[in-house]
Amino acid sequence: MAGRYEISDKGWALIEDIVSPPQTTGRPRRDDRQVLNGIFWILCSGAKWRDLPERYGPWKTVYDRFRQWRDDGTFEAILARLQLRLREDGLMDLDTWMIDSTSIRATRAASGGGKKGGQEPVDHALGRSRGGLTTKIHMVSDRNGWPLTFTLSPGQDSDTRLFIPTMEHVHLPGPVGRPLKRCRFIVADKGYDSDPLRRYCDRHRMKPIIARRKMKRKARPGAPRGFDKPRYRDRNIIERCFGWVKELRRVCTRYDKLASSFRAMVCLACIDRCLRADFSDKA
Repeated sequence: MAGRYEISDKGWALIEDIVSPPQTTGRPRRDDRQVLNGIFWILCSGAKWRDLPERYGPWKTVYDRFRQWRDDGTFEAILARLQLRLREDGLMDLDTWMIDSTSIRATRAASGGGKKGGQEPVDHALGRSRGGLTTKIHMVSDRNGWPLTFTLSPGQDSDTRLFIPTMEHVHLPGPVGRPLKRCRFIVADKGYDSDPLRRYCDRHRMKPIIARRKMKRKARPGAPRGFDKPRYRDRNIIERCFGWVKELRRVCTRYDKLASSFRAMVCLACIDRCLRADFSDKA
């Protein structure tokens, strides 16, 4: 039986071939499932790596494995596998998606990533906003609350600026054919109300369901756009998705200096969310 913060036997069976491929040469590795459970413990508890309980092995081993999986795309591969199973089991809504952003407060320890090796300074998705030093998570979810993709930006960046990069990052694998990158309806709040954004949606045959801000606009020829109020009421799903993800302490507060490390933590939070699905028993 899996302990608190640990991956279940059923969840491990879904991703074992990705996390722990067969080893034919070299010194035997520490058990990958034990190490992954240690990473999830850090994700959920928000503790420092040095405070990792001894049952997960040396903290340095767990941290090095986290860096390895962060850099070689293992976490993204796990998330893609779980999204594929969600599609195959009919648990994912492919017609209606939601997009929104949330600000994450960064601690003093998260700053200082700066320039490295004499290169130009890197912001590492840290910026100054009304809440101080913050990072923004821009996320797309489906109508059932499953996270599809996300991007990071400094806290002062506007939502409309990251709409197109975030939508272009959607890449849902399917059992056959090309990955899915578009939906029929995209729901967003007033922060995404802009004409270039709506033209982008029209160009890709997506219907934007976005509330209009109260402002003076130029009169445009043709009939006004319709607004689907019943579908817009479902926008609270993306808010609940953020609520679930931010229950994990390594996400609700940023402690990582590098954007790549914090991105890996957010990816792990999405994996944790997808592992809660009631998958079928088919192979």
